[in-house]
Amino acid sequence: MKKDIHPKYDAATITCACGNVIHTRSTVKEMQVNTCSACHPFFTGTATLIDTEGRVEQFRKRYSSKKK
Repeated sequence: MKKDIHPKYDAATITCACGNVIHTRSTVKEMQVNTCSACHPFFTGTATLIDTEGRVEQFRKRYSSKKK
């Protein structure tokens, strides 16, 4: 490896808005994030799926040509 061209890679602290603190290594000493795996709905199991049942039928009913 060439000398004096690589960034300094030290211990880093990532702090989430929920209060969770993650210790890792990075070129940046401290980072602030809005969501992490401890508070993100996908990882916590609180994510809700939108029920779109009946949407296609409703569209067809509204925009179908009426046959006589």
